[in-house]
Amino acid sequence: MDIRGLFESDVPRADLPRYVAPLPEAIENLGLNLAWLVVLVNLAGTAFGFYYYRFQFQITPVEMWPFVPDSPAATLLIALALAAWKLDRPQAWLTALAFFGNIILGGWTVYVHLAYWDAFSYLHPAMRQFLIWSHAAMVVQAFLLHRIGDFDPRAVGVATLWYTVDTVVDYFVPVRGDLHHTLIPLERDAPVFLGADALGVAAAGAVVLLIIAVYLSLATRIEKQRAGAV
Repeated sequence: MDIRGLFESDVPRADLPRYVAPLPEAIENLGLNLAWLVVLVNLAGTAFGFYYYRFQFQITPVEMWPFVPDSPAATLLIALALAAWKLDRPQAWLTALAFFGNIILGGWTVYVHLAYWDAFSYLHPAMRQFLIWSHAAMVVQAFLLHRIGDFDPRAVGVATLWYTVDTVVDYFVPVRGDLHHTLIPLERDAPVFLGADALGVAAAGAVVLLIIAVYLSLATRIEKQRAGAV
């Protein structure tokens, strides 16, 4: 395949509005043609993420570990979703989970770095830029998934249930031990802005992004139906 061929694909693409399919078709095609490379990059990110969370694992009861590595879990999910698709065994629920995870956790990390900009100054500038841009890339890659999944209601239901439980356990109800959100660089009750404390700001971002993920997944389903693609 020549270089130009990387930007072309036989994978069907419905004519969807920009708000659910914001990436140029050529970029989507590139991502799909390089799917195995995308899988490997996400697996590398997953390994780094588990290493990054090593200290939080140490202070969390073992039975609550599934709720700790949020971003690494999201990158693992999209790696598995793309791998399953490449192996001709796509799983609707896995694609939906990957979409939700990359929208929510990718967006949340960028959001909290902006919201707590000064508090993150302890990070090396290179690490900080890496965290911001790698998580922004998670959001971008989520928009590949409309090409390999239809976001049927049952799949969206599975993803909504999991990420609702995850958000509740992370920010609102400490089922076992403490709350399980990713550690933030401020005391939870530290005032941030608009009268909100640090925990409230982090939780608000997670809830809003969960709502956005639900909306975008269902809107994608509706727009694909309108286009006759499902």
